[in-house]
Amino acid sequence: MGRFPSFGRFLFFWERRNHFQNGENKPLISKGVIRNAEGASSVSYLGTHDSSGSQTSSTLSSHEESTASSRNVFTSQALSPLSWSDYIFKYLLVTSNLLFTLLGLVTLVVGLWGLINKESFAQEKISSIGTDPMLLFCFLGLVLALLSLMGCVGALRENMCLLQIFSAAVLFLVVAQVLVAVVLYSLQGQIVEYLRSGMLAAMVRYQDDLDLRFITDEIQTGLQCCGADTYRDWEINVYFNCSAPGVQACGVPPSCCIDPLENGTVWNTQCGVGAQQLDEFSAQSVIFLGGCLGSIWRWIEQHSGVIVTVVIIVLGVQILTLFITARLLQKIRWSRAQHDVYLQSLQ
Repeated sequence: MGRFPSFGRFLFFWERRNHFQNGENKPLISKGVIRNAEGASSVSYLGTHDSSGSQTSSTLSSHEESTASSRNVFTSQALSPLSWSDYIFKYLLVTSNLLFTLLGLVTLVVGLWGLINKESFAQEKISSIGTDPMLLFCFLGLVLALLSLMGCVGALRENMCLLQIFSAAVLFLVVAQVLVAVVLYSLQGQIVEYLRSGMLAAMVRYQDDLDLRFITDEIQTGLQCCGADTYRDWEINVYFNCSAPGVQACGVPPSCCIDPLENGTVWNTQCGVGAQQLDEFSAQSVIFLGGCLGSIWRWIEQHSGVIVTVVIIVLGVQILTLFITARLLQKIRWSRAQHDVYLQSLQ
């Protein structure tokens, strides 16, 4: 080599050139490090092979750390928790549905208590249980409890299936209530006839059905009325008909009496005996002369503002429930989509 010094230097530089060309695909300094080092005065390279290897391992470890940190940032963004407004909506939905669940259970218990107390499940009464008003309480209480429980659990567990079924059921109820309101408003003239037919049917079965007796007595006592249109309507009842052989012939129920209580404590069941035989001037000091249909209509007109307000509030609560449920479903879908994207980025 001493004789050919120029040839030795040529081989030395050729080996260094191959060394740097082979290392181009594996840069010693990552792009992030190069960007951070742009403000520095210079970047020094160590000439030995050992030092370049240690520098490669250090830069690779820093590159892995930067990648891990970027993944952590993406994870925090993809799996970000609900905002405070979403938490308020979520637990407002849970609380309201929990209250409606309790209300439904109370209604169900009242209906079952009424059926059991009247022995409606007895063999001799089981045939007429389909017309028992307490059965309506049981049905409404069960539906309200199940629907509200579904919404409560769905919101608490963020279960999309339960929330979708709950929102569909609430939407159906809202549409049904709006349709019923439109039909009732368009059939105002026929509603009076329907009420008259129902009132007369209840008067015919006054002694035979305890539920109808209770409802009729409450209406006549509360509205201070007697009969459908006049107190003489009670003649259609076989017991109050003037041709009936009993003591109640030509009479009216005690709920028609102005003062049905004797001495303020005991219910006088004979206060309306013979009231149909009296003229209006004599009867007005004993019983109520006006019919219940006119009293019901006047009560509706007097409380129309309250009725409309209650209807608007009920519909508003249901529409607000639909809005909150839709917002929660949208947030759940977005969170799951972000989580799927994150899982795909790890593969």
